[in-house]
Amino acid sequence: MPSYCRSCNLRQVVVIICMSITAILLGLCIWRLVIFSQRVIVTYPTTSFDFCENGGTWEKDGCICPQQWKGWRCTIINFCKNSTYGNFHFGTITVGKYGSSIEKCESNTANAGFSKATRFCNMTIYGDIILENATEVNCDQNLEALAAQVESIPENSLEISAETQRLTSDTNILTAQNLTFAAIVVQQIFNRSRNATPEAKKIAVSTVSQLLDTREDVFQNASSFGSLTTELETYSLSLKNDSLFRPNIIIQSVELAVENTPQPESVLFSVQRGASDILDSYQTYIEINENELKPEDRTELQILINNTQSTNRKFGFVLYQNSKFFQSNTFTIRSNFSQRVVSCKVSNDDTNHSMGKEVTNVSVEMIFKPKYDESQFQLRSYACVFWNVTKDDWDTYGCRKKPNSNPQFLGCQCNHTSSFAVLMSFDNNYNYPESLDIISKVGCGFSIAGLALTIIFQIATRNLRKTSITWVFVSLCTSMLLFNILFLFGIENSNKNSISTVSSEDDNVIPQRDINLPENHTCTAMTALLHYFLLATLTWTGLNAVQLYFLLLRAMRPLPQHFTLFLSLMGWGIPAIIVSLTVGIIYPLKGELGYRQETICWLAVPEDGNYLESPLLWSFILPGVIILVANAIVFIFIIVKVLWGRNENLKSTKKSSVMKKILSTLSIAVVFGLTWILGYLMLIDDRNVKIIFSFLFCIFNTTQGLQIFIFYTVRTKVFQTKVSDVFKSISLTIGRIKMPSLETISLHSQVYELVRSIPSRIERFKLLERSPVTEETFLSENDPSEGSQTTGRHSEGAMTLDQNRYPWYRGIEQNKEKSPWVKVVGKSDPGRRGLQTHFPERDLVGELTFTYTMTVPILGSDSWLLAKQGQHSAAISFEK
Repeated sequence: MPSYCRSCNLRQVVVIICMSITAILLGLCIWRLVIFSQRVIVTYPTTSFDFCENGGTWEKDGCICPQQWKGWRCTIINFCKNSTYGNFHFGTITVGKYGSSIEKCESNTANAGFSKATRFCNMTIYGDIILENATEVNCDQNLEALAAQVESIPENSLEISAETQRLTSDTNILTAQNLTFAAIVVQQIFNRSRNATPEAKKIAVSTVSQLLDTREDVFQNASSFGSLTTELETYSLSLKNDSLFRPNIIIQSVELAVENTPQPESVLFSVQRGASDILDSYQTYIEINENELKPEDRTELQILINNTQSTNRKFGFVLYQNSKFFQSNTFTIRSNFSQRVVSCKVSNDDTNHSMGKEVTNVSVEMIFKPKYDESQFQLRSYACVFWNVTKDDWDTYGCRKKPNSNPQFLGCQCNHTSSFAVLMSFDNNYNYPESLDIISKVGCGFSIAGLALTIIFQIATRNLRKTSITWVFVSLCTSMLLFNILFLFGIENSNKNSISTVSSEDDNVIPQRDINLPENHTCTAMTALLHYFLLATLTWTGLNAVQLYFLLLRAMRPLPQHFTLFLSLMGWGIPAIIVSLTVGIIYPLKGELGYRQETICWLAVPEDGNYLESPLLWSFILPGVIILVANAIVFIFIIVKVLWGRNENLKSTKKSSVMKKILSTLSIAVVFGLTWILGYLMLIDDRNVKIIFSFLFCIFNTTQGLQIFIFYTVRTKVFQTKVSDVFKSISLTIGRIKMPSLETISLHSQVYELVRSIPSRIERFKLLERSPVTEETFLSENDPSEGSQTTGRHSEGAMTLDQNRYPWYRGIEQNKEKSPWVKVVGKSDPGRRGLQTHFPERDLVGELTFTYTMTVPILGSDSWLLAKQGQHSAAISFEK
């Protein structure tokens, strides 16, 4: 064992440490991969449930089918197939809706772009799907012209109503102005004073259903629909126990003829969950004289009307598929939830008035079952509201919350009739990641320590190393160090530890928006800092490449004036400009979550995949790609032309080992930041490929600072010398300590001998040291041309050259300790080495031709790159 310990040296110690760190990181990576694969295996069956077909989605106890399918598994068709009627061609049409022809009105007509004909897809009472005859559109009469004909509704109500329905059948081309004119026409048809025919009103209901299919943004720019909804409520009282069912609206009426009795009257209107997004007659039913609400599993909405008077009653109900007719200024909708609205109205049977007098002394109880993705959202609060026609907005007057015994439902109670809804506010169920992966923590910890030591070493030993590129290299390490510190302690959003508070049941306040946006200004500031320092890190890798490019291609010329100042302004200024512009543009338009993510404090990723509007693309991915592509080009040039290039005339190149070339290649790749290319490969859509590159990216990039420390600090002879001095100092200190006893010495003799032997081992430790024979040197720009002759004289152990003829010459040194040699020292520019070459003293006779090489340092290390080579002939004589 003692003989084995004596054979150990510091080189082996360093190798063992590096291999241990690599093994730890590799083991952690394998461990995380195993855990991840187990999670995938466990969760896979629950995420691959394909029971519902044709685009249907499974919800708790059944499939929710798209409009054109129905049935338990969405396998029964609910549409009319492509058809032709005369000269008109129609695509598929959903049952209960009108389809538009492919043929359009000519451009020179009032209805240019509108379909020339419509056709209705109907279902018989026996369940058969049939297509009705097509009806041609008047291309010369648009919605604006129809709205101007409201005075003639009593005579032409059926024709006006039918033409309005045909012009609104294709909702994809409707504008806000079209909506406004269509609403005016329909409202006037429902107006009792216009005396429109019952058939015209039924067609108008179909028009209303079609309008509710128009895009939300079109509604936001249209006029108010308050008058239309009021007329629909009134119309619902006139149906006399009849019902109208359309895809987006249901109107039902019940008329009670009860003798005078002190018993209260009540009507229960229930809405069940349907098999698709279309409303149908199977979803609603009415019950008389029910004392309480009776929700079931499939119940979506119930409204119970109670009153204390016992006269003939008329009850009217209107169910809207969505809330597009109720555009609020106080409640902002950001989601695509289908917010249903129910309207109820009660009237006396007054013989003097066709519709009687509205009853106000009623009690209305309601329950709503919120429909949302529970895996993505969490209910935060809700408000029981009605539509205030006077304010043209939602209001809470006369309404309060009334909790239901079933927690699945939201309960409300109001003391009047109107159009009711529940305005809900949700919190996103963000899948906040767990604390940083152990690989990231360990890697960042090593990088922070390595970068800090590298910065201290580069600054403290600059004079010893005599290089001018310390500032660029130190700037790179500084930006990378700050980014790693911020990443380690600030990438996680503190909101993940906060608990959302649900509003009190007694607090019936209208929320501002349906999706509650969490705020965390600290996370936003951290995102901006991470954004800046990561961009600065990438920028400094590019500037390091630029500087090395100048040193290689312009080796015989001095660097441009104020070169370092110019690089500093670019390295710290360009990232600041990019971050400032990004925050200044995105933040006012989209808020915090337009700039950053909520799950982590980093740039926002578009949920819809639209990267063109994402700050991640323009302010990070694109600049990063430009920098990395430029770095890759310089890297390839250095590898091909310098490191791995073959030159038969260059003696040092022939003897350069493959391992040394590999280490030099890796050292340049690390400082050029080429491992960031793995981050772009993570954008590949394939899940398995993304996982592999994610782990590779995590390992190589979190340890980038450690790699820099190994390549550019540990490998330098200055660092090795300093470490050797430290071990010598420790050894001397231990040697001066008085030994307590002979027994103690015997117990620790092996340890003591090992410590004392460290300095001698260090003297023999030359990590990747270049041999004197292959010393790579640098030639100044004043070097004489190749093949020139020079004469030197040897006198008293020295030799001189003519400096007037050869201004690059600085002297000749001799060394006769082991293998005698003479070194010719040339002029040295900042950041470059002068002419230095070694040759045996015994060869200094007569004409001598020796090979020189010109090199530049690799970004602050003691490794040098070949820039030029040639031959110089010198006629040297000696004087005894």
